[in-house]
Amino acid sequence: MGIEKIEKFREERERLNEIVMKYAGTNIKRFYNIDWQVYKDGALPAKTKELLGFVASMVLRCDDCILYHLLQCHQLGISSEEIEEATSVALIVGGSIVIPHMRRALQAWDDLQQTATAK
Repeated sequence: MGIEKIEKFREERERLNEIVMKYAGTNIKRFYNIDWQVYKDGALPAKTKELLGFVASMVLRCDDCILYHLLQCHQLGISSEEIEEATSVALIVGGSIVIPHMRRALQAWDDLQQTATAK
């Protein structure tokens, strides 16, 4: 994937969310707020919730969501071993249709890891 594409994704997501909020009514704003609230620490730590989001996104085969949750996992300090185990859960739940998404996800994770070690 490359770190440039990951950064482009971050920037585009932020830009598009600004446009959404420009037109958002109460219901859209409530949904965004619930989304933000759900991933905060609670009975389950934020790290666990992001891994759950990552697994669900893999099974649903949403590349944007997969990358978003990988970025959050990376920011929260989730280990490569934790990502691998979560990926295994996604694969067993979703089946072989998850494999193309798994490839792209692990490429993005590898890019994030290489960038982190280069700093």
